[in-house]
Amino acid sequence: MVSVNIRLKEINDVYKLVNILVGFDGDVDLESGRYKVDGKSILGIFSLDLRQPIKLTYAGDKADELLAQISSLVVE
Repeated sequence: MVSVNIRLKEINDVYKLVNILVGFDGDVDLESGRYKVDGKSILGIFSLDLRQPIKLTYAGDKADELLAQISSLVVE
């Protein structure tokens, strides 16, 4: 399991993230405040407060590959 904070600045960032995540078999959760949604759900992501960094948690294989593909969205 791996967790990172990401920032989705534009609508295209949301679409890019979902397109990447559906290519992985593991479970992806996104958390903002007290809300947690499925990371593969566009509607779920848009229900979060996108002005703040979002915690992405991935439980599955190929975590290093996933992190490499979303590196442009990762914040410290």
